[in-house]
Amino acid sequence: MKIEVHVWDWPLRLFHWLLVLAVVGAYATGKVGGEWTDWHGRFGSLVLGLVIFRLIWGFIGSTHARFINFFPTFSRLLAHLKGDWHGVGHNPVGALAVFALLATLLFLVGTGLFANDDIAFEGPLYYLIDKDFSDKLSGLHIRSVNVLLVLVAVHVAAISFYQHVKKTDLIKPMLTGKKQLPKSLAPSSAQPVGVLRFVFSLLLAVTVVWSVWGGDPLKYLTPLAGVQTAQANGKS
Repeated sequence: MKIEVHVWDWPLRLFHWLLVLAVVGAYATGKVGGEWTDWHGRFGSLVLGLVIFRLIWGFIGSTHARFINFFPTFSRLLAHLKGDWHGVGHNPVGALAVFALLATLLFLVGTGLFANDDIAFEGPLYYLIDKDFSDKLSGLHIRSVNVLLVLVAVHVAAISFYQHVKKTDLIKPMLTGKKQLPKSLAPSSAQPVGVLRFVFSLLLAVTVVWSVWGGDPLKYLTPLAGVQTAQANGKS
């Protein structure tokens, strides 16, 4: 007998779908380049904020969002491969994918902060290093996109496998937060979201992005801000 159980909290679900939007936006604008390069940086900033939020939420979020509850230890992986693992949230192999994606995205945004395109774009932390090192990081940034594409392809393939072969819907639970589980696996209780913990995580993530961009987001979010500032200084 299966019952409906609430597994994924709304901050985690919101993070997931915003991350999909941010990654697609960053990839598309990065491929187009040109006048879309600034938008690539903006989407990259969104990815940075989301990843920081997820890292924090992985420690203070609700029950099934916490890393400790699904960390892929050797014993858990071995049990899963033997078919002996039974759980509510991410299975051990899925957990590996989660950590691989987060690590890759963190590396991408980290190198992007110092990158340049030799034309008009420079990452917000470009000034901290010399041009040669920035060029190396720019190359790593571009090459690591291929790693992300492989991980995304594996992720989509796994979802399709579960959907069509194992007859397990993984998409709907990430929309509603609810899963159909055997009554024996249904948790008796779960850690609630907690408004204060959510606000703290959100503010810390926003603060990191704000600090990276020098505390002046208008300088980068508004294309004409630099020109307007220069004109104002000229008049004064």
